[in-house]
Amino acid sequence: MLVAILLIFLAVLFRVLPTFDISLSNLSPFTAIAFCAAVYVRKPWLWCAAFLALEFSDIYVNYFHAHEYGFYWSLSGFAIRTVCFGLALWIGSKVAKHKSWLNLLNGALLSAIVFYLVTNTQSWAADSFYAKTIAGWWQALTVGHPEYPPTIFFFRNTLLGDLMFTGLFSGVMEWIAHRNEEPSLLDDDEAEEAGSDAVPVEAESKD
Repeated sequence: MLVAILLIFLAVLFRVLPTFDISLSNLSPFTAIAFCAAVYVRKPWLWCAAFLALEFSDIYVNYFHAHEYGFYWSLSGFAIRTVCFGLALWIGSKVAKHKSWLNLLNGALLSAIVFYLVTNTQSWAADSFYAKTIAGWWQALTVGHPEYPPTIFFFRNTLLGDLMFTGLFSGVMEWIAHRNEEPSLLDDDEAEEAGSDAVPVEAESKD
């Protein structure tokens, strides 16, 4: 549990990297933090801790960009990102009930894609720069503003950051479980079901 909390804390610190280099924007694991917290951390109050850490880091990063680069920081954008973090928690809670490596990968991918689509659609709807057409929406998803790096690069960074953190987080947790000779944290539900279906040796000998 302590290791999981430490990893989440380090990931949140990693989110401030774009304040040193704007090209690293979205490389930090936005939704993966909430997603992995819901998958591996059993106490719901710790989900809230990860969620609040995401919120405070989001406020800091966006304040920095607004102050240094003149970015427009809207309340609606903050609210939409909060919804995306909440959706990542929800997706993680569903994966936690059906743990497998495939579900872990699919959940991380889904969280990143939802974040990309929802946040950029909100930017398209709120920003007067974009034409309120399909072409304008597509521009918001791919090119963005010409004075900034293309939006699709931000999605690439988001996807890489989320997948790398999810892989690192689950790998460390699985390694600790293996070192302590504990069952896989991803397969523990299946193991419990298999154990409950097994017939005790004593019962077999009596028959």
